[in-house]
Amino acid sequence: MSGGGGVGGLPRKEASVLKGHEGAVLAARFNADGNYCLSCGKDRTIRLWNPHRGILIKTYKAHGREVRDVHCTQFIYQKVLYCRDNSKLSSCGGDRQVFYWDVATGRVIRKFRGHDSEVNAVKFNEYASVVVSAGYDRSVRAWDCRSHSTEPIQIIDTFLDSVMSVSLTKSEIIAGSVDGTIRTFDIRIGREISDDLGQPVNCIALSNDGNCILASCLDSTLRLLDRSTGELLQEYKGHTCKSYKMDCLLTNNDACVTGGSEDGIIFFWDLVDASVVSSFRAHASVVTSVSYHPTDSCMISASVDGTIRVWKT
Repeated sequence: MSGGGGVGGLPRKEASVLKGHEGAVLAARFNADGNYCLSCGKDRTIRLWNPHRGILIKTYKAHGREVRDVHCTQFIYQKVLYCRDNSKLSSCGGDRQVFYWDVATGRVIRKFRGHDSEVNAVKFNEYASVVVSAGYDRSVRAWDCRSHSTEPIQIIDTFLDSVMSVSLTKSEIIAGSVDGTIRTFDIRIGREISDDLGQPVNCIALSNDGNCILASCLDSTLRLLDRSTGELLQEYKGHTCKSYKMDCLLTNNDACVTGGSEDGIIFFWDLVDASVVSSFRAHASVVTSVSYHPTDSCMISASVDGTIRVWKT
């Protein structure tokens, strides 16, 4: 099923399977250095793993409904807690709340309430001082992790439908919505730019050089946009994405686009010509999440089948 274009360098050999979740895994994310990963799912838990050794390190329980997304600061997990200020995670889900956790102790530091419906996505800013969430209530909210207030410091509610995905730069919040738009908010000058893709957007990801936005749309097409002009640069097809939220991203060298499919297959496309350079069956069911290692040729994927799989070359 694979083609040319440097496929040898793409991860498609199963290195380990991380089992423990009961029911669908909805997201899996490498931490900043790629030594650990976090996962979350229908079983209301968050789990911290060493994916390279296939070991479960810790399970976090506090959510009352399914956990849809999780994001961690640039922490280093230590048995000793000297890196306490550098080891937080945030999570969100069906209970309409954003949780802010201490990684080492597993304690919930704060619960941010304000979304009127399920929360789909969370991201820390660069300094881990603010967490931004996106929800079914058509809003994006920003929360101050350092303040004891549980009120949002910013609410963006210009969307016409559910907000599914959010990405952050130093000065911008970028969010993708089922209303077919990707909206970019410059928080320094209060300006909003909207790019209309004409199809429901269920995931967005920035290229590593920051110049492009990749969007997964519910017409089984990934679209690449120039971030400065909004121009559509390329479309990637072959997978099935019609009814599930599924991650998409660029490999760490920006050479390929990758994402899952509702039939359990993972695809890699050449960034420039959009040809499928590799595809393989990764899971028994929908691939909900993919996360690429920051420096190595390694990827993790998560699925409705309840497993997280680690892929290497």
